[in-house]
Order: sequence, then C-alpha cells, then structure tokens
Amino acid sequence: MEECQKVSINQYLRGSKVKIKEALLSSKIDIAGVSIGLTTSGTNFGGIRYWFKCPSCNRRVGTLFVHPLRHTTGCRGCLGLEYRSRRYKGMVEARIG
Repeated sequence: MEECQKVSINQYLRGSKVKIKEALLSSKIDIAGVSIGLTTSGTNFGGIRYWFKCPSCNRRVGTLFVHPLRHTTGCRGCLGLEYRSRRYKGMVEARIG
C-alpha cells in the first residue's frame, strides 16, 4: 500500500471545483435570452466572491431579475424594483399624522 499512488476523492473534487469555476468565469450564462457575464472580488480573508454582471449597467450584483411585463433582465436598480413594504410605508404614515 505504501508504494501505491494515493488519489483522494476530496483532492479530486477540490481540483475539479477550481476548473469548473474558471470555466464559468470565462463563459457567458444565458438567462431569459440574455447573455450574462460573471466576475469576482476579493474578500477580507483572502477568499473569492463570485458575482453576476448586470447586463444593463455592468455592475456586479448577487441577484438578477427578469421583469414580468417588460421581459428585460437586470438588477433592482436598472429595473426600478422596490420592496412592497417600502413602497407603501409613506402612505400609512401620512394617514396617521
């Protein structure tokens, strides 16, 4: 056994994950007919964080949306999306005051 080459499944998977991530970064993802790029940023502890690139403004974002009426893909800012609770907050306060 000592003479044999050892191949660990964990080592194999670690190497495969790196190759898969590199392949994803160099390719484009198709979401709702729109080509989306990926990008990275560094973390404070030396890691790497992965992001989508918004097709409209080219900013890095963690979430993209497909607008149900316009059928366009983009980030919250580009599509003008707001949370429902924020949209109605002023209306309730105006009636109380």
